[in-house]
Amino acid sequence: MKYYDKLIFELSKPGRTGYSLPEVCGKCAGTDAIPATLRRTEQPKLPSVSEVDVVRHYTNLSQMNFGVDTGFYPLGSCTMKYNPKINEEIAAMPAFGGIHPLQKDVPGVDAIYKGMDSALAAITGMKHFTFKPCAGAHGELTGLMIIREYHLSRGDSKRTRIIVPDSAHGTNPASAAVCGLDVVVVKSNSNGLVDVEDLKPLLDDTIAGIMMTNPNTLGLFEKDIRQIARLVHAAGGLLYYDGANMNPLIGTVRPGDMGFDVMHLNLHKSFSTPHGGGGPGSGPVGVCDKLVPFLGVNVSGFSGNFGVILRAYAYILMLGRQNVKLCGRLATLGANYIKESLKDCYKLPIPAVCKHEFVFDGLINDGAREGKEGAATLDVAKRLLDFGFHAPTIYFPLLFHQAIMIEPTETESKETLDDFIEVMRRIAAEAAQDPDILHGAPHNTPISRPDETTAARNPILKYWDACAC
Repeated sequence: MKYYDKLIFELSKPGRTGYSLPEVCGKCAGTDAIPATLRRTEQPKLPSVSEVDVVRHYTNLSQMNFGVDTGFYPLGSCTMKYNPKINEEIAAMPAFGGIHPLQKDVPGVDAIYKGMDSALAAITGMKHFTFKPCAGAHGELTGLMIIREYHLSRGDSKRTRIIVPDSAHGTNPASAAVCGLDVVVVKSNSNGLVDVEDLKPLLDDTIAGIMMTNPNTLGLFEKDIRQIARLVHAAGGLLYYDGANMNPLIGTVRPGDMGFDVMHLNLHKSFSTPHGGGGPGSGPVGVCDKLVPFLGVNVSGFSGNFGVILRAYAYILMLGRQNVKLCGRLATLGANYIKESLKDCYKLPIPAVCKHEFVFDGLINDGAREGKEGAATLDVAKRLLDFGFHAPTIYFPLLFHQAIMIEPTETESKETLDDFIEVMRRIAAEAAQDPDILHGAPHNTPISRPDETTAARNPILKYWDACAC
């Protein structure tokens, strides 16, 4: 085992320390004031290591991480765009970072919120935003609560059903269920779009609204959105916009102009603030004129994740009114460039022009022959790691059995996209000739072929459990 492969507990040697501090009595340290019931009865199980051991351990761990600062991250439906470092510098300014969450009426903070409200309203076509939701799914729940409150305020208590497309993000039906709404599924047609004819019979006086993202999870623009809006509104329902796929629309099309009444934005996606691993996030919710009175719905004790909001505001101001329009256009150009460059190697179920992302349905030639197992989407994803690329989103959306969803974002250069295309073509050739190369991938990473199922079902999160000490 190499030095840098060891856990910090394996580097531990009894008596070794990384500090030298004078002895202090409990009274001087203030520990005598701690009630006896709250004090430890034995020393914590911490490793005994030198300072250099600690520094090397955490430095090596950081180099094992994959992030957008170290490589291309074409994670479909996640918009993993680069976060400019000036955003971090501004968020780290003591004047902002030193504010306590319970401080009220700080003029500079109020100005940030007002500026963001104005900017997002202009970009989306909504009237006003609330910044309390702390993530996209939290924003979905907030928007659905607003829809329910709107109907109840008119004495319309029987609108307890929400329509969700079969291609929707999984958070849509989950948020609806948490809000106490019953989910009704509308099917997609052969072009991957909402089937308007399947939608019509679902619209009655029990429908609270419909949840949609546009472009949808296949990266396709819902060209019938104005008709869908008219039908839902005529039935007394509202339109909710899932802002997870907002990136290709920035500066080009506004959800408010399409007929949406309420929406959330993922600031950590479309507006370039860091995310992954569960956070941080921000899911501000915007509404049309008639829903403004319901923005005060109580979903959080604070005004959202201020640091994320601040980074997003810096990003918007840095781009300006003209340059922000390039975001969606360049993201769309990059996605179509990759799609067209690989469609002879990977199955393209819907050959239409996409927006910011697109979906392949596995390999055209997976190498399966004479009883030999072919390469699957998971194998392609694993093999990509050997070449320094993060895998795209796989097996989603559920409409396709071997789905590979790719989203390049606008921050990647043509050279990076060309490198990714070349590697994807090489992997396709390997799959056709010798799929076993893919079955054993990755070959060049610190951990080779982990069993994700066992890791998820039976996680070992403590060293003491792992070594049975």
